[in-house]
Amino acid sequence: MMMRPTMSCVTLGRYLTTRGGRDLHSGTVLAQQAAVQADYFGEDQRSMQKTAKRIIDEDINPYVDQWEAEGMYPAHTVFKKLGSAGLLGVNKPVEYGGMGLDFKYNIALNEELGHINCGAVPMSIAVQTDMATPALARFGSEELKRSFLEPSVLGDMVACLGVSEPGGGSDVAANKTSAVRQGDDLVINGQKMWITNAFQADWMCLLANTSEGNPHRNKSLICVPMDTPGIHLAKKIDKMGMKCSDTAVIYLDDVRVPAKNIIGEEGMGFTYQMMQFQEERMAASVLVLQPMETVIEQTIAYLRERQAFGQPLLNNQYIHFRLAELATEVEMLRSTIYRATDKFVAGEDVTQLASMCKLKCGRLLREVNDSCLQFWGGMGFTNDVLVSRMYRDMRLISIAGGADEVMLGIICKGMGILPKKTK
Repeated sequence: MMMRPTMSCVTLGRYLTTRGGRDLHSGTVLAQQAAVQADYFGEDQRSMQKTAKRIIDEDINPYVDQWEAEGMYPAHTVFKKLGSAGLLGVNKPVEYGGMGLDFKYNIALNEELGHINCGAVPMSIAVQTDMATPALARFGSEELKRSFLEPSVLGDMVACLGVSEPGGGSDVAANKTSAVRQGDDLVINGQKMWITNAFQADWMCLLANTSEGNPHRNKSLICVPMDTPGIHLAKKIDKMGMKCSDTAVIYLDDVRVPAKNIIGEEGMGFTYQMMQFQEERMAASVLVLQPMETVIEQTIAYLRERQAFGQPLLNNQYIHFRLAELATEVEMLRSTIYRATDKFVAGEDVTQLASMCKLKCGRLLREVNDSCLQFWGGMGFTNDVLVSRMYRDMRLISIAGGADEVMLGIICKGMGILPKKTK
């Protein structure tokens, strides 16, 4: 059951953007964005976006401020709403509850999820749709798909992804968690960190070493029920942003699961995870387009009203030129994401483009949020406006899912300019 909504922290922003009968969503910036989307997305994709937007407006945004204050949101409730509308399995197989559509529909959905008034809930949803389940959908056995994929698509289960460790976040090959065969079982020992959804998850897509040897060929992805004995949620991490997303340190102490819970071929986990990263990084990139648009539009509305030295702040040439630069950068990023999406749907390897999108979106978020927060002045330093929340939440994007420096390394490798390691 949904909780009673509290007064929004973005009341001031909403007031400013509706003052004088001018609704935020009729603003010039958002109107231009809608025109670009209309050119790229088809009627069915736009219809799906409308369904998502209705759920966001009715079942998510009215409660975001309360969830942020409480440090948790009801993932099972929200996921069931989304799953019942078919939105957790847009590009997943029909036989497991999905829509069976191509990845472009997933991009359309993720862009619409950017209307949620925080970063935490969209990130949590993306873990379910674009991080923990792609490899399972593509390579998992029939039994695993029935046990874990189908209920995740329907919103009956919450998933988390167990890849990062205290000693190896973006360096996936350095993972130390082990899964040793004992008869027909795997006995798992290790530690995972920065695990989104962990306290509410029903199962984890876990990356672990199932053999010795080459770190790129000794890992497997394993479906692990979170109620398995030996799993300990040691700590709920206190983060600077993404407040209503639960994030945990997980200890695995002799956790025993059937060996048949390995997704696909044993030893292919690193490869499968790299493939999942393509979808994850494109999803992360498109999720932030709308938040940047919203922050820019709300900042414009505020600066029209805020008077300084006898005129609106927006009249300052540096300010309106800077906002024009930021809007231009957002549109350039959008075009690159759409190009990467088309290539991915066509079956091409988009590792390079996806890495470029991920790098650019993290850096552009910092520019947009920092510049706009500065223009809000003292109000930007309060928790009463959306820009301050986005400033905190979106700083994560340059760190999570592959840090900027890792993206640069991948891009350099694709360009043939990354120095080879010396033995």
